[in-house]
Amino acid sequence: MDESKGDVHLFGPPLVAQEEPAASIDPQLAPGSNGGPQVDEMVEEILRLKKEQNAVILAHNYQIPAIQDLADFVGDSLGLSRQAEETDAETIVFCGVHFMAETAKILCPEKRVLIPDPSAGCSLADSIDVESVRAWKAAHPGALLVVYVNCSAEVKAEADYCCTSANALKLIEAIPEDQQVLFAPDMFLGEYLREKTGRDIKTWLGECHVHAAIGPRDVQRMWSERPEADLLVHPECGCVSSVMWHAAIGDLPEDRTQILSTQGMLNVAAESESEEFLVATETGILHQMRKLNHGKRFFAVKEDAECSYMKMITVDKLLRTMREGVYEVVLAPEILEGARLSIERMVAIA
Repeated sequence: MDESKGDVHLFGPPLVAQEEPAASIDPQLAPGSNGGPQVDEMVEEILRLKKEQNAVILAHNYQIPAIQDLADFVGDSLGLSRQAEETDAETIVFCGVHFMAETAKILCPEKRVLIPDPSAGCSLADSIDVESVRAWKAAHPGALLVVYVNCSAEVKAEADYCCTSANALKLIEAIPEDQQVLFAPDMFLGEYLREKTGRDIKTWLGECHVHAAIGPRDVQRMWSERPEADLLVHPECGCVSSVMWHAAIGDLPEDRTQILSTQGMLNVAAESESEEFLVATETGILHQMRKLNHGKRFFAVKEDAECSYMKMITVDKLLRTMREGVYEVVLAPEILEGARLSIERMVAIA
């Protein structure tokens, strides 16, 4: 990864726009840190450098609370991409995993995109590479390749369409019914799409290790403890098929059981009259849910569902990025062009 200075931008609905952070925020530098005056000094410098550099800080919903509180916008990968695309900032500092920062660069090639830790990867994105995609396509001539946004820029460049958890169902429904679809890399989202649409969808056997570990027993245990709560499930979860089945036969209330993207979860939490929610996704989202919905209670379906990659972005790393201009996302022109086309096709129909 190039450590020199560089360029940025992204792509949809307004996310959670943060108020200008105070110099003293949640002092969490990293899980287990006690924070203190040193953290306050770092926050002050980050805010100063952000203004000097005309930069914007974007943070995914799974980031540690201190990073979420420092960010200008917090949201899911699609929403953050939309904010990056719309911002007038010259530099985008992306606090998330690497494929997300790549997506920002794909959509905003003229701007500088920085990620505070380039080793913040993704087990789902790592489950497929460009050589495997090409071989899969060759084995299924005539099929359309739809890739979930959680993959590398190189894989996106091979795809006909890109999608997110928020718009995957709409995109599949827009494809002609007799068209075979190859869906990669998340097998749980792919299976969910196949069950919902009845389409001829072949799925890649990839998974997010965090979401895959949230299983039916976790849902059953939490539901038995809080039967009046709404159940919000991310489509990457290992419990998705089971949840759909049990909602269909009445074991779970269909009107209070929803399969949603992280932004969809936040929207439902804000709009619902319910006071309790069971949340099946990475636990970082609970910070925003609780911060934005006073008086409502949120419980993780699996309390240890934490992505270690997401937690790699810390306040001290963010400060170094802003001081030194590291680490810049750099992509080859042909990768940028191919990946952008798959995203633009998605935006056109979904």
